Amino acid sequence: MGDTISNKLNRRQFMGHATVATFALMGIDAGAASKQRASIKQVGHEPHLGQYAEVRGLHAGAFQPSDWQAGTLNWLFEQRAPLIEPAAGRYRNIYAPTLIPERGGYRIYYGGWDGVPTPNDRVYTQWTPDFRRFEGRRLIIDHGAFIHVNNCSALRIPSGAYRMMCTAYPDQNNCNKPAAFTSPNGEIWDHKLPYQAQLSDLIEMEGYPNYAHTDINGTNVILYEDGRYRLFFNDTRLRKYVYQASSTDFKRFRLDGPTLATDHGVNDVKKFMVNGRPWYLMALHMNTDRIWYSLSQDEIHFSPEQVLTLHQGAADRYIVAVGLVADSKAVYGVLYGAGAIPALDENRIFAKWLQKRVVFEASGGNIEPDSAFGPDAARIAIPDGSGLQGRFAIYAEDGQTALLRSKTVRLQAGEIWRLDGLLI
Repeated sequence: MGDTISNKLNRRQFMGHATVATFALMGIDAGAASKQRASIKQVGHEPHLGQYAEVRGLHAGAFQPSDWQAGTLNWLFEQRAPLIEPAAGRYRNIYAPTLIPERGGYRIYYGGWDGVPTPNDRVYTQWTPDFRRFEGRRLIIDHGAFIHVNNCSALRIPSGAYRMMCTAYPDQNNCNKPAAFTSPNGEIWDHKLPYQAQLSDLIEMEGYPNYAHTDINGTNVILYEDGRYRLFFNDTRLRKYVYQASSTDFKRFRLDGPTLATDHGVNDVKKFMVNGRPWYLMALHMNTDRIWYSLSQDEIHFSPEQVLTLHQGAADRYIVAVGLVADSKAVYGVLYGAGAIPALDENRIFAKWLQKRVVFEASGGNIEPDSAFGPDAARIAIPDGSGLQGRFAIYAEDGQTALLRSKTVRLQAGEIWRLDGLLI
């Protein structure tokens, strides 16, 4: 298993411990508090922050179903909008992110036209240690025998091998269908780089009526558990349900039945264990101004959808894909493909992060971050050059549960502060 964002980012150290404000945990007796001290430290200064001060150490903690059920989650949009731009070239249109945690970071897959000379969808990858820098950008699956291969959903199985399900178009009946790909390391797919997709990569399906003439476009999510691959999909033309099918060989699937009544497209499903019981989180979209999610405890019966987020502005008005940034313990955010127009040809990849909530209680009123910078950091705009006198208050990811409060400090633009030692 790779490092999670939480344990990786907790190890990152910064020079320059100029100011330390020690916190007392709220609602804990004095003996317990003495064993669970947290601190926020000014750990540096970076002029490029301009009018902002940055607070780090805010990544989300363990998945809490009750917070998702209540819909009380503290989300912050990424300051870089978009987070990932297409490469330079004639055709620039990328979306459909899917992410796999790896040791020291995350591997990101996405589809579209990443600065290519022809408007044929292909699949690409990049790697990031912290969502601050990205590297290793490359084409991994070319459209080959198809016009388009896109809408990737990827995972790593216990053996360490990788699996990916994509949308391929057209099949023999001029329809979109799921196509399955394998890799030993997440970079070389089906023994070639880039791999040229073939008609033989299309999966088989038993039990779904008239599957040969069914169109499945952009809704081909895979989950692996107990030796079986679970495929969540929509019939693009009927748009009534999210269905589930299962397979042991990642090639021949059999329909299990509907899991959620909706006309929205499923784009990701993640599993978490909470107090020894499984919880499943589904993310959905439908080329509108918002993203939805749904919960389940048995992967078959999903609850009515709730809104995860609305769009941020004109640039991401039409959301066409979503991928959860998560590991086996927590959700840290979402990457989503979106564009300013409903046509699927000008998309970019945006981000929104689930974080602990920061409030700076200044004499002139409370100030909160207006943006995030990766899953671990939030940025507070300082209204003038004189700085602010006040104290930090930190809340849990539900935005309501008070965790700790600092003594009075002075906050200046360009400063970097870090929250450490919080064991909750």
